[in-house]
Amino acid sequence: MTIASAPGKVILFGEHAVVSGVAALGAAIDLRVVAKVEDAPGKLEIEVPNLNLNVKGFALDALKKEILSTKICEDAFQATKYVSTVLQKFDVRNVKVVVESEIPPSSGLGSSASVVVASLASINFHLGLGLSIDELAKEAYKIEKEVQQGLGSPTDTALATYGGYQMVREKAESIELPELKLIVGYTGVPHNTRLEVEKVQNFRESCPQIVDPIFQAMGEISRSSLNCIREQKLNKLGELMNANHGLLEALGVGTKELSELVYASRGAGNARGAKLTGAGGGGCMVAIPSPEYDGVIKAMTSIVQAGGKAFLVTTGCEGVKIEH
Repeated sequence: MTIASAPGKVILFGEHAVVSGVAALGAAIDLRVVAKVEDAPGKLEIEVPNLNLNVKGFALDALKKEILSTKICEDAFQATKYVSTVLQKFDVRNVKVVVESEIPPSSGLGSSASVVVASLASINFHLGLGLSIDELAKEAYKIEKEVQQGLGSPTDTALATYGGYQMVREKAESIELPELKLIVGYTGVPHNTRLEVEKVQNFRESCPQIVDPIFQAMGEISRSSLNCIREQKLNKLGELMNANHGLLEALGVGTKELSELVYASRGAGNARGAKLTGAGGGGCMVAIPSPEYDGVIKAMTSIVQAGGKAFLVTTGCEGVKIEH
């Protein structure tokens, strides 16, 4: 058996602006997807027993195209599409692939990219396909983009593959920065990345004189954030988060649920800064906890009291790796 894992991600600054070539900063986080591959002569099976511990399982016979589960879970079924595309791409047979994830699906934390990268890495190692790390990142991006009908992001697959931080303009570029401790608040509301991106791009098309300056401001925030992270100027970094969140709300991708978590973490949670992360329209937000001894507890408690799920993550973590 071969076991590989890949990290999730957060977009720290510049989401949506990056679609138009403006700088954005993303970071790998220590929530991971694990993919296990074992020999199964005469079979080709995919099993997704859990996604973030709250999604019921799903199994598929990819040779016969038969569902092996008694109940269909849409999120787990979607995960099998990514794995199935990996298997088809490399004409894989006689294996069983099992995928487990700590990352909530459709949350903006890069779960689909992590599924693709972890699955591809485990198959690559198990079958000796000989893909280099760069080839793995390239193929993973192609596969995610294919399943998402042209929507896949090179940022997500790059972070899942290489880990660390990525500054994204026209392409993703690794950048050395120290780790951060962040609180992630999950609204429990799935988002539709395609819909949110289309909404913002339509707004830009109809009002470029309004949207383009917002994008440029977000790009400046992304660049300014680098020194703040390097020098651990977290109060200033929090101010940049607050500004970025305001710009995202001006673009129309904020929601009541996201705003409640953001403002609760800043208020009762005493966070240094907070913003939505990803496409918006649901999904997650992130906050920098205060330096008090109970700063993390305060921020997490405020998010839970506002109706979200909260967890502590570390940014800049290791990329894809073979666990066994």
